[in-house]
Amino acid sequence: MKTGIKVGDAMTKSPIFIKASDNIKKCAETMLKNKVGSCLIVENNILKGIITEKDLVDKVLAKNLDPVKTKVTEIMNKKLITIDPSKDIYDALVKMQKEDVRRLPIVSDDKLIGLLTEKDILRIEPELFDLWVEKLELREPKEKLSMIRSYKEGECENCSSYGPLFKVEGKLICEACK
Repeated sequence: MKTGIKVGDAMTKSPIFIKASDNIKKCAETMLKNKVGSCLIVENNILKGIITEKDLVDKVLAKNLDPVKTKVTEIMNKKLITIDPSKDIYDALVKMQKEDVRRLPIVSDDKLIGLLTEKDILRIEPELFDLWVEKLELREPKEKLSMIRSYKEGECENCSSYGPLFKVEGKLICEACK
């Protein structure tokens, strides 16, 4: 389902990047300050790597690495999945799904020119939401789906308050009584 919207038109043209010589603490501070979920590592406009929030958790916190002593080059993803700015955003979302990434650096003539995220795509073309949802995995899906199916609105059988009710052990009760 091509949208007619090009990656180059939807991308962030000024992505947040850091130097390869920076440490993890600076990377995390940069992400926090700019309210982003990733930093690109760039040298002379050439993309060298990417670090995401997940990398900080999986590769630094979980392994008890010192964020001041650890350089970004030690944990950055060097296997870069990029896309050309002339591609349709539908193709970008399909690529994100296939590669299991939420961000695609945009590279043209071997130079970084932007960054495209799932959020960028869904804000611009919400009709692609269904495609995006297909890749999401629910933990405990049976329990969650049965909870949704048991949802009703009315009077709680325990406290008599009116509102959303949930079937629990054969009774319809409110969130507070659940």
